[in-house]
Amino acid sequence: MSAGFPDFRLGSVLATSFTATLTERRGEALERIPTPQRLVDWLAVSGLAVDSCTGAQLELARELRESIHAAATAAAIHAAPPASAVRIINDRSIQGRAAAVLTPEGTREWRLSSPDCVEDALGVIAADAIGVISGERDGKLALCASPTCQAAFFDTSQSRTRKWCDMGTCGNRQKKARFNANQRKDPG
Repeated sequence: MSAGFPDFRLGSVLATSFTATLTERRGEALERIPTPQRLVDWLAVSGLAVDSCTGAQLELARELRESIHAAATAAAIHAAPPASAVRIINDRSIQGRAAAVLTPEGTREWRLSSPDCVEDALGVIAADAIGVISGERDGKLALCASPTCQAAFFDTSQSRTRKWCDMGTCGNRQKKARFNANQRKDPG
């Protein structure tokens, strides 16, 4: 990724990958899209390439991200999503004008109305969030077991018992901490 910025955490679900642009929400929060250019970078690696982004569009994106996080967290604990989060997700979905197109290779690609239309990309993300939060997709929303993370993630494992948003970061960190604690108990 761009020098000086933390890598993106990319999963297979667009909406929850987007919420992972802010990590360690219960610890020392790590903003992964601190600038408009970083949002452009994230959108590009997520198949929603735009040429540019303004500061106002970055704020719209962050507002959507936090709304998705709030609604997904509520869904994970079987609570009603906050009305303000629902409104923002719906507004972004309605305002987007992206179209799904079939490529010659037989895959889906998103076509935005113009190369600088961040709002179209946000509409795609909002629509994905609606599918995940409403239960239309096969899987289950869960919260990361890491006490400093608590990210909402979409569990598509066969047993639906995944504990961490990302095994490479939160999972490894928790397992390492447990191992070190056991070593201190049993120095033998």
